[in-house]
Amino acid sequence: MEKGIKQKQFTEDEYTELTTKIVSCCVSVHKEMGPGLLESVYEYCLMKEFELRGINAQRQVEIPLIYKGFEIKKYLTIDILVEEEIVLEIKSAEAMNPLYEAQLLSYLKLASKKIGYLLNFNVPLMKSGIRRMRNGY
Repeated sequence: MEKGIKQKQFTEDEYTELTTKIVSCCVSVHKEMGPGLLESVYEYCLMKEFELRGINAQRQVEIPLIYKGFEIKKYLTIDILVEEEIVLEIKSAEAMNPLYEAQLLSYLKLASKKIGYLLNFNVPLMKSGIRRMRNGY
């Protein structure tokens, strides 16, 4: 597990190219594995898919919790961080809960990241399980 996150500036074109690759990887994993497995299975499979395609990704990245300028001895954990820039929150749920969206938005804000994906692999077609979210910071 890694603590802390490096900052990098991406252009809109770079974001578009990277997010297209991420979606393609998710679809590939879903086609291969199908729905109904544990979130951790999809996380490991996505990491392998990213590796196969030469995409830099880290799993279980810890974000230090800062409260009123003080670092608390507690960390929030991002499922996957792609190219140190895109946050992925992996789910395998029957239905998407609005709490999942709030969780992802909080992670984006606390990690100072611009784009994140809420990915629910427990769906018949992966495209219906992908929710892109943007941080308004």
